[in-house]
Amino acid sequence: MKLPSGQIKKIAVFRALQLGDMLCAIPAIHALRNAYPNAEITLLGLPWAKWMVERFDNYFDRLIHFPGFPGLPEQVFNPIAFAEFLPLIQREQFDLALQMQGNGSIVNSMIELFGAKYTAGYQIEGHYARDNNLFMSYPNEGSEIDRHIALMEFLGIPSQGNALEFPINAMDFQELDYLALSIEKGRYVCIHPGSRGAWRQWPTEHFASLGDFCYEKGYKIIVTGTKDEAHIANEVIEQMSNEAIDATGKTSIGAVAALIKDSALLISNCTGVSHIAAALKTPSIVISMDGEPERWGPINKQLHRTINWLQSPNFDEVFRETAYLVNQLDSGVLLPQG
Repeated sequence: MKLPSGQIKKIAVFRALQLGDMLCAIPAIHALRNAYPNAEITLLGLPWAKWMVERFDNYFDRLIHFPGFPGLPEQVFNPIAFAEFLPLIQREQFDLALQMQGNGSIVNSMIELFGAKYTAGYQIEGHYARDNNLFMSYPNEGSEIDRHIALMEFLGIPSQGNALEFPINAMDFQELDYLALSIEKGRYVCIHPGSRGAWRQWPTEHFASLGDFCYEKGYKIIVTGTKDEAHIANEVIEQMSNEAIDATGKTSIGAVAALIKDSALLISNCTGVSHIAAALKTPSIVISMDGEPERWGPINKQLHRTINWLQSPNFDEVFRETAYLVNQLDSGVLLPQG
């Protein structure tokens, strides 16, 4: 390792992003924890990530809320909050501040203000990065998962594999049982039509058509989503010719994960739940609406079918992929591959 474990007792990981982004970074954090088993690892992230730090307590020790910065779209920048945040971070005296937010063009100079003994992460030509041999050129190709593993390897930290993870606990299953959905393991399909940003949402009538197909193949249909996505779920259910169970806004993310774990198939946009399905080895149809399917789509192409809708907006193609997976499931040919 470029930074021996004896020198690193406190690590700050800067990744103030959403669920899918965080899950894609977990294999790299796994490697980091393996390399520095006794270090305290703090996530500098968004407020929602409190439950993620608790769920991944084998990798993270705590969360400090990052209050935003000019140029970062995830939250409104609050200069007063940032002015309070900065001296708090400086008093922490981190040994290593690890920049895993992006290519570094916006945040590398900001991270220097944290006052860590070492900083490391990504850089791109023409933008600031400390000249310490701990910043790698940002890779503009490949899976988001493998990009972060590449950063660990650049730092001399051995990979522990690129499998995603999502721990599910007994409370998640208890919450799901409380809903009394009358479903049988492996005999239902989850449809998650919502996504962060309307431009990333596949047309609801297409979700409805796939729901009807799966229903007619003998699967119950469960529509999931947050409370804010209820109107999208309602559109899907109203456009279906067959019955669907509406679980929108009724579950925590942990219970949704438990639901996905025992489902036959997930159909969704490329959003957080698609990464949960990948972690839990549940077959999935993923509609990529952002033009980067190779970056954000699941790595296992046999178990998960990612369709680049911007390149090929052809419903028949999506239907064929769905029918293929359903037929593989029905015949017992399709087995989880990880």
